[in-house]
Amino acid sequence: MVLKSTVAFIAVATLAFLSSAPQSEAHSWADCIDWKFKDPKKPRWNDDGGRCVGYARRYPVSLNLPFGTQDKVYRYFQQDADPRVAIPCSNRGDGYGSNETRSTPVSEAYGGKFGRMTVTTVGDTLCVRWPAKNHAIPQYLIDRYVQINLSPIRNGKDISQIELLKNTVAKLDFANCMPGPDIDLKACGGCFKVPRRTPGTYLLQWRWMLNQGQWYSSCADIKITK
Repeated sequence: MVLKSTVAFIAVATLAFLSSAPQSEAHSWADCIDWKFKDPKKPRWNDDGGRCVGYARRYPVSLNLPFGTQDKVYRYFQQDADPRVAIPCSNRGDGYGSNETRSTPVSEAYGGKFGRMTVTTVGDTLCVRWPAKNHAIPQYLIDRYVQINLSPIRNGKDISQIELLKNTVAKLDFANCMPGPDIDLKACGGCFKVPRRTPGTYLLQWRWMLNQGQWYSSCADIKITK
């Protein structure tokens, strides 16, 4: 016969274990800026459905982390809620993770241990990919979207968030994800046409609203050739 006190102890101990077990609390980021589908007629965001040919700034490809697990190096970056003071791109010094400090020249933030820089043309289609990270579910999806902002580089520095908000070129459905039971590692994405711009290097910002006024961003330097 099991005493009630023993049952209660087991229940409490189990609850304590579950409460202390690691929980996925990461938020999303841009995994790829220029995703190429194997079959454009049957677009798939999973790794077996295409390949990435252009990445966010200082994206740590040399770590060879599986899709959706870059939160282990704190890839996601939450902005200040006030766009007047918010830093558009994370700046955490040297190293991997969410560091997206602009390089001079910008090409130094790409290649080698980092992913390739995106090179595109006006009218081309850019497809951007991101992991769901448990957030592509109904309770998170009331007017939640991914904002794509595109602005020229000025004086070798990232422009302000206020200026970026004047150059929104697309709003993508955050929940445009592949089917499957794993709501953490679902691959999601969206595509947009590169708007008319003069040739040059531009700052592309992927900006996602989780809760009202709670924004996360990823930045990439892209070269528009014509």
